[in-house]
Amino acid sequence: MMDVPTANQSQTPCHQWAGQNSWSTGSPPGPLCNPLPGVQHLSLGSPSDQRPCYDRMQASNQGCLSNPSTFSSRNNTHHSLLFASNTDQSVQQIVPNAHVSSVIPAASQGRNIPPCSLPHSPHSPYQAMCAPFQPPHTHQDSLNGPQSPHQKHLPISPPSFGQCLNQNPHGTLQPAFDRASMESSVHAGYIYSHASPTSPIQQQPQWTLPPHSRGTINEFVPSAAAQDRTISPQSLNSESRYGLDPELLPSAVKVIAEDRAEWEGKVFVSEPFSRLPPLATTSCIIEDRGNASPLAIRSTSYCVPCEGQTALLSRLPLGALVTPLVKQNTGEKLLPVCREAECVVGCGWCGASMCPAMGWQDCGQRFYCPFCGKLSEVPWQHYQPTKGVEGVRIDKDKRPELSVGSYEILSSQKGEPAALLLAIDVSASALRGGHLEFVTQQIHSLLTSLNSGDGDALSDIRVGLITYDSRIHLYDLSPALSRPHMLVITETEDLQLPVREGLLVSLKDCIDSINSVLQLIPQFSAECDDSSGLPMELPVKAGLAVLQALSCPGKLLVFHTASLIETGHTNSSGFFGSNKPKSIFQPSELATSLAKECVQQGCGVYLFVLSQQDVGGAWPGHVPYLTGGDLHTYSHLQGELDRERFSTDLKRILEVDTGYKAELRIFVSKDLRVSGCYGLFVPGPSPGRVAMATLDRWTTLAVELAHSRALDETRGVAIQTVLSYSTQTGDRRTRVHTLTLRCSRHLQDAFRHYQAQTLLTFYCKKMYCAVLERPLQELREELQTEVTEALASYRKHCCSTSVSAGQLVLPQYLRALPVYINSLRKSEVLLPGLRSSIHQRLQQRCQVLSMDTCSTATHFYPQLLPLPLSTENSSPPNPEKALRCCAVSLETRGLYLVHAPLTLLLWVGTQVPASTLVELFNTSCFSSLPSGETKLPVLENPLSISIRSFINTLNSQVSCTRKLRVVKQGDTCEEALQRHLVEDKSPNGGASYADFLYHLHINSVRLLQ
Repeated sequence: MMDVPTANQSQTPCHQWAGQNSWSTGSPPGPLCNPLPGVQHLSLGSPSDQRPCYDRMQASNQGCLSNPSTFSSRNNTHHSLLFASNTDQSVQQIVPNAHVSSVIPAASQGRNIPPCSLPHSPHSPYQAMCAPFQPPHTHQDSLNGPQSPHQKHLPISPPSFGQCLNQNPHGTLQPAFDRASMESSVHAGYIYSHASPTSPIQQQPQWTLPPHSRGTINEFVPSAAAQDRTISPQSLNSESRYGLDPELLPSAVKVIAEDRAEWEGKVFVSEPFSRLPPLATTSCIIEDRGNASPLAIRSTSYCVPCEGQTALLSRLPLGALVTPLVKQNTGEKLLPVCREAECVVGCGWCGASMCPAMGWQDCGQRFYCPFCGKLSEVPWQHYQPTKGVEGVRIDKDKRPELSVGSYEILSSQKGEPAALLLAIDVSASALRGGHLEFVTQQIHSLLTSLNSGDGDALSDIRVGLITYDSRIHLYDLSPALSRPHMLVITETEDLQLPVREGLLVSLKDCIDSINSVLQLIPQFSAECDDSSGLPMELPVKAGLAVLQALSCPGKLLVFHTASLIETGHTNSSGFFGSNKPKSIFQPSELATSLAKECVQQGCGVYLFVLSQQDVGGAWPGHVPYLTGGDLHTYSHLQGELDRERFSTDLKRILEVDTGYKAELRIFVSKDLRVSGCYGLFVPGPSPGRVAMATLDRWTTLAVELAHSRALDETRGVAIQTVLSYSTQTGDRRTRVHTLTLRCSRHLQDAFRHYQAQTLLTFYCKKMYCAVLERPLQELREELQTEVTEALASYRKHCCSTSVSAGQLVLPQYLRALPVYINSLRKSEVLLPGLRSSIHQRLQQRCQVLSMDTCSTATHFYPQLLPLPLSTENSSPPNPEKALRCCAVSLETRGLYLVHAPLTLLLWVGTQVPASTLVELFNTSCFSSLPSGETKLPVLENPLSISIRSFINTLNSQVSCTRKLRVVKQGDTCEEALQRHLVEDKSPNGGASYADFLYHLHINSVRLLQ
């Protein structure tokens, strides 16, 4: 509902829109700028080094709007923010008395919201505590145009900020509400109410204001928390320029901890129309009773609006995250498998597989398909009668397809088993590098270990070997030959294989032949000049031709050293902020065409770039990632760390369970449709059908849904994914996941069943796919706009009681959404970093796109884990004791581990005890500690053993091999840590969490005025 002004609030004249992206010129005095400036507007230096943001403004679309509207001095409404949360809403008083006078007419409440123009203090928050800020009398024009004459030479003071906690006569802080008035638990200023959804919000005292406060506030009243805090240089990036206390903001760490306390180690029963599942970051046991595990299908909302207009009104996406080959947690039942001939046939009209969502009629002779709305006859050999009022088949508990949400069908047809192809660069660069001997030794050791495995599926794998420079060298490994034969192909444009038999041979039959070739490869002589580089398509085309000739899927491992060039037209040049339809993220047409051929054959490409130099103007990762493979880069494998990482990567690629030549079909209820599918794959003509060369347990796709007509509230919504794929041994399997959700006509029910981590993963995949065609600035603004409109919609339609205009209202399970969205907006992909190369951003985009929900949430909000200084006085490392990702969480006497799927950092404070340094690093001097990539020494003491074991456990939970980086406090490489402190202002110019939340709230309030 709309906010109703109280008796002491006065309405101000309505400021009409000047346009879709600008405010009206009728604005009160005061130079204002965007609270979320671009890269050039933020400073990480000391207060003395900071300058007003408008001293560095440029004429672009990232700053203030032309003729920005400011806070009217005639508006006597003091907006204060209050935060409380119950089962359907949350409010917190965090923003100091924002005077919002711009009123947006209903007709203007569209999708595009201009950036909020707010008072900006160029000084640090600590300076603002001491004295009001008087800006200079001269400044540059705002970024979107000159300011009006009346806006110059006028001072701006910081807004007033009061206390949210009352002080008793003894000086101690007490919560400013009565505990007995409501069943609740209080933590750090939050109210978690368990009252009914219709009960009024328990109001907290408003932020205190001086009695003479009117219009612009010239007196600053700091909060009690700010008064008591010890100010340190590290906390400058955490503080809000508007005087907000970051400690009082909703905490993602606390949300995760609360969910773990509720579900960790417990059993969640997943049944049709089940409640909201535990977060993806919580480890628990999932019991499938008719609904697929949330690890396999996780809906953005577990209560779908019946009407399409209601869904649009929420401004939040409707869809699901799908991880088809997800691995069951420890303690869960294995996925049931049924043979195709014995399985009850699914819908004959739309092709959906049998599932518990089917409705049985006519005593089991026919069933109703919720995906197409038609009736299908049951074949006589699969007929069984039904019983009871609900019409359940009597054999329901004996058939997985009738009783569980996830199962597999084993097809009677068997295809060709998957093969392993090894392509090794033997050009002049590779021979000069001196690392071929190590590479061939590692390949030899890996193949020997596979051959020795008894009963292992990989022990019978077929293996092929290719070497290449500017030509292709194939090897006939037939056991009938006394020694392998080399076949040289000089015509690489149109590859014609001279032979087929012998190119792929069972490992146990060709192990000796392969070993003999691997021993000779380092002794090759350079025959061709590769100074101009080699096209990366050359070994991929050769390996693909071998697999096509023998009609089998497989993995192609390419070990490349020479400089890479990309034949044909490439789009790998341009600026990040370019408005061109093609961006640097867009693969060339040749790479896309080659990836499509690999997908049709089921060929996953894994590229190992062994060269030290950057890979020229071509990025080699498009084909590997589009085929479900990966890209690994090293520096000539000279160091021990790179050699160890190479060995781990090589072993992991062969050991991970992989599906080949896969096709994913997505079915939804007949009143819904699949409007989009986002992930790392080659897009096809239909978003509801995706083809992939290979996929593994982490491969996750986002599916977006839309209403085609109103839903039936009694039937609910059904979502089914059917993955057809081949295993390593050639077995053809079909994995089915079905999720059944309830429907509601009330918007409030949908909001209460959204989760922040799920929305973050969905937005990430959608935006990272959109960077192929749309400008980055446009995507960042769209993210901000959608979240702002969602907060405004929830405030207007779902608030169960009247709240003041300054109160921030958040749904219970979306408290962490603002910090997640802010982290996504300022990620390396959407906001270029100062030292991030194009290739690094391209690779990070692909790596994140393939992540599941748990990894995505940890990537955008890493775990900041305090480590014990000694095992005698401290408990071992515990992920449940994670801290907020901000600089104020770090103490100079502490050790902290930053754990993210792609990064592992160990931060060492300057005052860590010398005994701890000796036990962990074998040195007592802080200055002699290694900085950068390193490996902890193997020391036989409890502290070293505990921390190394903990790091190994964390590494086993991620899909890629990470290098441990030691970051010393005050060292030049500390910027690597700052990028992961996502609640602070980031080095690449991203706004702090506090400022972003303030910005969201102000714009959401403006939408409703």
